[in-house]
Amino acid sequence: MTDNRKFTGYVGTYTKGDSKGIYTFTLDTETAKITDVKEAAQLENPTYVTVSQDNRYLYAVVKKGDTGGVAAYSINQQTGELTALNDQTLEGASPCHVSVDSENRHVVTANYHKGTIESYVVNQADGTVQPASSIMQHEGAGPNQERQEKPHAHYAGFTPDEKYVAAVDLGIDQLITYKLNDGMLTKGNTLSVKPGSGPRHLAFHPNGKYAYIMTELSSEVIVLAYNAGDGSFTELQYISTIPQDFTENNQGSAIHLSSDGRFVYAGNRGHDSIAVFSVNEESGELTFVKHTSTEGNWPRDFMLDPTEKFLIASNQESHNLVLFSRDEAAGTLTLLQSDVTVPYPVCIKFFNM
Repeated sequence: MTDNRKFTGYVGTYTKGDSKGIYTFTLDTETAKITDVKEAAQLENPTYVTVSQDNRYLYAVVKKGDTGGVAAYSINQQTGELTALNDQTLEGASPCHVSVDSENRHVVTANYHKGTIESYVVNQADGTVQPASSIMQHEGAGPNQERQEKPHAHYAGFTPDEKYVAAVDLGIDQLITYKLNDGMLTKGNTLSVKPGSGPRHLAFHPNGKYAYIMTELSSEVIVLAYNAGDGSFTELQYISTIPQDFTENNQGSAIHLSSDGRFVYAGNRGHDSIAVFSVNEESGELTFVKHTSTEGNWPRDFMLDPTEKFLIASNQESHNLVLFSRDEAAGTLTLLQSDVTVPYPVCIKFFNM
């Protein structure tokens, strides 16, 4: 599966065109190449996937007829192959984001179309998921009449201490924290961010003191201070992810940090780039470093590999994965490979180290 030189990655996709579901690939860090792209599981619209901390299970969002929810898979530790375990779905559209806690006890999803956050209890014996135990319905709207006519939950993930679930809602410009006990969600704190910004995804600094939101509609990173005591957040900084003179359509996508906490990476769909920022260790605030083209159209996501010497981006509309080397001191990216074909790629995940 991994020999400290070769790593297996997973790609979640939209199943239109030639796409069949989840794909795998191999990153060879010695030759600096992506190879061996192949189908790993057939299911409808597994646009976001996540791997359990112990690397035994993969959970994917899934569409199933007129229902949507979570599909569970076991992972072959030697080959990376996936075996379907079960799925749990609810009436209506499928979720757009899925996370699992470090002990593989709870899975949470965010549903863009329904404006809901769902929690599922995981069976410890076999990694299967029980029916949704809690569903939280968001309320409200934002000033952007086309995109914020109602709630659009876009992200649900665990805080570093896993006492809370942090939920980001693009439609109502809010970051909401929930307590999670025995599978049940209860609402905690709410932070309202800049009206019309359209918050999309969130990533925590490894020190647990700061968090970073990527906004889809205003193409900004919001720097936040995190209070672990009550699960609340405070705004510290807004910084643009696109050049001032770029006036065409851009929609912010993914946001990730290096594990040393020194760099933040943010994706731009439209400008088709990854923006690199350095992090002030004292304040958590960001300084822009550089834009790097993703060599394709509509970069939906990207991921640092387990060594963090490489970064792989997924261009949804040009159907390609792009491999960059990463300067660990400067944070900058250098193109290595852009001809790796995957149909409608959205999300990229590796094994946890």
